[in-house]
Amino acid sequence: MDDRTAPKIEFGVTPLDVMASMAGVDFVRAMFAGKLPPPPIMQTIEPFDQTAEPGVVAFHSIPGFRHYNPIGSVHGGYAATLLDSAMGLAVHSMLPPGIGYTTLEFKVSFIKGMTRDTGAVRTEGRTLSVGRRAATAEARITDAKGRLLAHATTTCLVFELPAT
Repeated sequence: MDDRTAPKIEFGVTPLDVMASMAGVDFVRAMFAGKLPPPPIMQTIEPFDQTAEPGVVAFHSIPGFRHYNPIGSVHGGYAATLLDSAMGLAVHSMLPPGIGYTTLEFKVSFIKGMTRDTGAVRTEGRTLSVGRRAATAEARITDAKGRLLAHATTTCLVFELPAT
């Protein structure tokens, strides 16, 4: 499809009461299916081929020239955004209705640089532990040949969503 025939994606933030009413995996799946708006940060990432199972999410993206840093390669913030998003959504996919999360910290390791010639990359996030107050997860970015480009770990705070 070219830009004239591609469906217009409406980015936004899902109202808290809607999010709180859904199990996390249902929320993530609804967002991936376009039934709920993807968050505005995804305008820069343009994910596709998205899947969500309890504790595991995966999506693809294509690094482009718009993601370049001053030294002529894809900025580390692109990889960090992919990894943080995948880890957070993996955690979210394990939460019951009325429970939320936020990232407390994450660590990224850059293994191999990306350019606009890298092609589609796959980001997969997977939970390690999800408790009542804290969750941990990991994520990996690989290229089409399965080579590791970057990986990360996170700790998230788990909490009851405030009533609206």
